[in-house]
Amino acid sequence: MPIINRVAEISKDVVAWRRHLHQYPELMYDLPKTAAFVAEKLRGFGCDEVVEAIGQTGVVAVIKGRSTASGKVIGIRADMDALPIHEESDVEFPSLVPGRMHACGHDAHTAMLLGAARHLAETRNFDGTAIIIFQPAEEGGAGARAMVEDGLLDRFAIQQVYGLHNMVNLPVGQFALRPGAMMASTDKFTITISGRGGHAARPHEAIDPVVAAASLIMNLQTIASRNVDPLQSAVITVGAVHGGDAFNVIPETAQLVGTTRALDGAVRDFCQERIEAMTHQICAAYGAKAQISYERGYPVVVNEPGATEILADAARDVGGVNSVDTDITPVMGAEDFAFMLEERPGAYIFLGIGPSAPHHHPKYKFNDEAVPYGVSLWARLIERTMPLPA
Repeated sequence: MPIINRVAEISKDVVAWRRHLHQYPELMYDLPKTAAFVAEKLRGFGCDEVVEAIGQTGVVAVIKGRSTASGKVIGIRADMDALPIHEESDVEFPSLVPGRMHACGHDAHTAMLLGAARHLAETRNFDGTAIIIFQPAEEGGAGARAMVEDGLLDRFAIQQVYGLHNMVNLPVGQFALRPGAMMASTDKFTITISGRGGHAARPHEAIDPVVAAASLIMNLQTIASRNVDPLQSAVITVGAVHGGDAFNVIPETAQLVGTTRALDGAVRDFCQERIEAMTHQICAAYGAKAQISYERGYPVVVNEPGATEILADAARDVGGVNSVDTDITPVMGAEDFAFMLEERPGAYIFLGIGPSAPHHHPKYKFNDEAVPYGVSLWARLIERTMPLPA
């Protein structure tokens, strides 16, 4: 098996760490137990430096190779936060915190990076410096941006940065990535339509914001289908509609809440412009007024081509020559690792975990058989990218 022998030996420990973290999920930036667990392990491994409270509750470790003459500094990042979901899986180590669950595998991401840190601190078979990054608040809190703004990349002189996420239904031992845009930007819009309320039986005396909202919902779909180049990608979804409280009353207001996704910055900008213009024009046609709150979320995840090939080569070294798909179809989900990739060249990769309920589902289950592949990937990446002199 191409998995590193020493990694295979410590995999039971990594699985145990993962299961412990799974039982004690924490949300967003509120990660006292998780961050303390991570920092304690890193210090126990003998890392050269362990720094806490970067980006509020992020943890960073520095591991120097046997030589640092190359001057290379490579960062590897894992996310630590869970989700506000009540677990319904059948695992023997379920969440012990009601209403919270590691339903996206961040417990595994954290444990696998801890395993890599242990291996690298023990062996140090590389020429350079590895920066091990544990990030809070990926699930909507932009923890990557918080760490960048707190000086992460400059403070540790990081030259390249890499990240990983598990992928459901990709076989265990398989990896997938692509150069260029790999995951979408994510923005949120809230549209409040103001009309004039009245009796449902006398609509001519009112200005019905619900009718305006219905028309707007349908017309927003034409932005992706009729305004964006068919060879580009865009998603506009209205996920929540609120208007009125009674069957026989026309309300004063109606509200739409939705999201926009794109794989290109120009398309992202265009969608915002069209949503805003269309909203005002359609509402005006019904005699209503609109107020729009448009919140920019995570940017597009863009893999730098050279770094993508470096990461793919490391994955092939672990899983075999046929284990890596380097032309995966881009994903319209989002990932705040994009903030780090905006500042440094790097790449993001998917690790297969086989069949499971989807991410963010109460029955999602991470497959621990994938653990040695993730640990080995990070170890090989550091050792291949910063080899010791012959």
